[in-house]
Amino acid sequence: MKIIAYIYSNPLLETAPEENSWGWEIDKVYQDLGKERSQLQKLFTDCKTEPANYLLIRRLEELGDNVEQVSDRLREFEEMGIIVISTEQPYTSDAVKLLTLLQQIQYQQRSRRIRQGHAQNRLDSAPPPGKAPYGYRKSKDKYTIDRSTSPVVKEFFEHFILYGSLRGSVRHLAKKYGKKISVTTGKRWLTNPVYRGDTAYQTGDIISNTHVGIISREEAAQIDRLLRRNSRLPSRTASAPRSLAGLVVCSQCQSQMIVTRVTQRHQDKEYLYLRALDCPQTPKCRAIAYQTVLERTIETVCRDLPVAVAGVNFPQLDSIKDNIGRAIARQQEILQQLPPLIETGVLDSETAKLRAYKIRTEISQLEAKLAILPPVNLRSVAQAVSIPQFWLDLSEVERRFYLREFIRQINIIRHHQEWNLEIIFIF
Repeated sequence: MKIIAYIYSNPLLETAPEENSWGWEIDKVYQDLGKERSQLQKLFTDCKTEPANYLLIRRLEELGDNVEQVSDRLREFEEMGIIVISTEQPYTSDAVKLLTLLQQIQYQQRSRRIRQGHAQNRLDSAPPPGKAPYGYRKSKDKYTIDRSTSPVVKEFFEHFILYGSLRGSVRHLAKKYGKKISVTTGKRWLTNPVYRGDTAYQTGDIISNTHVGIISREEAAQIDRLLRRNSRLPSRTASAPRSLAGLVVCSQCQSQMIVTRVTQRHQDKEYLYLRALDCPQTPKCRAIAYQTVLERTIETVCRDLPVAVAGVNFPQLDSIKDNIGRAIARQQEILQQLPPLIETGVLDSETAKLRAYKIRTEISQLEAKLAILPPVNLRSVAQAVSIPQFWLDLSEVERRFYLREFIRQINIIRHHQEWNLEIIFIF
């Protein structure tokens, strides 16, 4: 008894399966990649001289590009006395079952043609289907900046970079331009690769530098750092007006401390306090004057931040950046070698496009790793913010930005009626 197998796969859509993945003892495997089915023709030729008993395939639609081709080739196998077994469909050389599968085969082939068209667009770095993001227009092969709407998007990004508040940036956009967007839409804008000059596809792949970005690479890296920083904070505190909001925790009851405002009747003056939000103790932990905690926080930052930054291993960080930079340079060199290989006939155009696409996605991944690393000027920044006068000259919103740039958490440590604070830095 002779058993053979046939595999057809398109490298644009899937990875070719292993030849020994059938679970049967196969005498020979015929495998085609891409558009041509030369191995299928060789299979027919071989079967005319050395007939087989069984042919294994994964799905019937792998035998042709349309229902007519599939039906004709199944009839040829039937005339040669070969039993066709589809391992992923309920078919074993049965005409009745074939009739029930024809509609499914037609649908699968139509879906495959659509996905092949999308895959071809990816190879050409063309935009995916659908409407262009706000601030862009879609041309035939790339995104182009919409001069009438891009200033609105640019203003949104600049406001977020300056204040680090998503909700605040959404409100700013509505107030200045009358452009009302939801917080969810604003979050999508901040993370959308298109605004950075990259094209993202439904597969999750990202191709860098396909068009002009509305924000620079440096601005994109700062936005990513701000988003990571805000994700560590309790909900809605990212846009809170007070600089300590979301940072302070009572170490005695492990409760988050929130800023509360107290006023007196017929007086304009207000008093700010930090109190435990969900203190389970009896009596509850006492509230602490906000200004006192702020002053001690600034004092502790000025004293301890330079020491904490000095402990960061900058040579190792530089080494990581250099390694990533060299990896990017190597991939770019490979990209430059592809055109001569096409001219000499070593690579055909389709294979070269597929290789270039994979290299460009790898470059995008390396650039993403490089962007999340901390800035190299951390030590000089630490020296600047270690001066008490620096903090006194800032507004509360500006203090909020800098405190969250360095501090992960502020612990209030109580000793009877007294208390101290401990600062946990991000690095």
